[in-house]
Amino acid sequence: MNEQRLQAYYQLIQQLLSCPHGQEAAILQANRELLDVDFLQVVVEVAATFTQQGEENTANWLLGLASQLSEELDIAPNGNTPEPETPLNQANFDTYLQFLLEVLQATAESKGNPQVVYPLLKANTDKLNLTFGQLLQVWATKTLAEAEPDAKQFFAAVIGNFSNLIREFPLGNQADNIEIAITGYEIALTIFTRYTYQEQWATLQHNLGNAYRDRIRGDKADNLENAIAAYQQALEVRTRTDFPVDWAMTQNNLGNAYSDRIRGDKAENLENAIAAYQQALEVSTRTDFPVDWATTQNNLGNAYCDRIRGDKADNLENAIAAYQQALEERTRTDFPEQWAGTQNLSLIHISEPT
Repeated sequence: MNEQRLQAYYQLIQQLLSCPHGQEAAILQANRELLDVDFLQVVVEVAATFTQQGEENTANWLLGLASQLSEELDIAPNGNTPEPETPLNQANFDTYLQFLLEVLQATAESKGNPQVVYPLLKANTDKLNLTFGQLLQVWATKTLAEAEPDAKQFFAAVIGNFSNLIREFPLGNQADNIEIAITGYEIALTIFTRYTYQEQWATLQHNLGNAYRDRIRGDKADNLENAIAAYQQALEVRTRTDFPVDWAMTQNNLGNAYSDRIRGDKAENLENAIAAYQQALEVSTRTDFPVDWATTQNNLGNAYCDRIRGDKADNLENAIAAYQQALEERTRTDFPEQWAGTQNLSLIHISEPT
């Protein structure tokens, strides 16, 4: 099964565990497209985790659900679901759970301060893997199902902050770190919905877009489509009028995703990228946000160099102008790495044969 479907299974299980008694049948009916052999396997795995946590009632309810669905659908759970990297025997489970709780506590108490959380992650890079991500999903499903509304908001915010930290954590397996971050963002989005917490929802969508754009696992084309969809979702709330700075940031990142996009018409993708960068520059001005302005100018230069439509000579002139603008802020003295990057990109792109 792919990662998106697996997340949908977990979300359905969470919904079933947290709904008022008697609404389970309606929820299952509304999600019949998810009721298959893989869903039953995930239900059984989640039940096993609850058993390890001593939550026998919840585990038994889930096993009963799996049995009932197996009979109704005439299917049975099988052993084809990929195993996590580290089999969760009781000793492993206790170790991983303790680490998870320590990380979330450190994130909460420090308000997401990397100077506090990163040393803890550094000391436990061996546990930052798909097993950890699976445990985070199962723990959050149980915790959010049982929590009061205020506590749900608190836990979701902590998980969202942790996802930001793990996505940018420079050590360990970067592919696994991003997968954990995506899991965390999607968990938080089950609580921070567009209609209850608009601003938080939009921020999570923006961050989820960043994670999908950087994602290593999965199909690159699918990842970029997911990134674009998340950015577009964020922009439904992050409007220029209400949240101009956030709007400009998301426009810039949307431009990056369109520049890299694999699907669709390449020429149209580049036009969308250029439009997004130009939108961002209306707010990210040199006066108010010089660093962001220079970054977007650099990105705009890349897009004009690659542009298919329009006159090639004009496109190159626009690219040169954008690079030169960027270099006014990206000086060799203040930003040597960015200065060198822009210099190299301008030489590579503009010297390419036409």
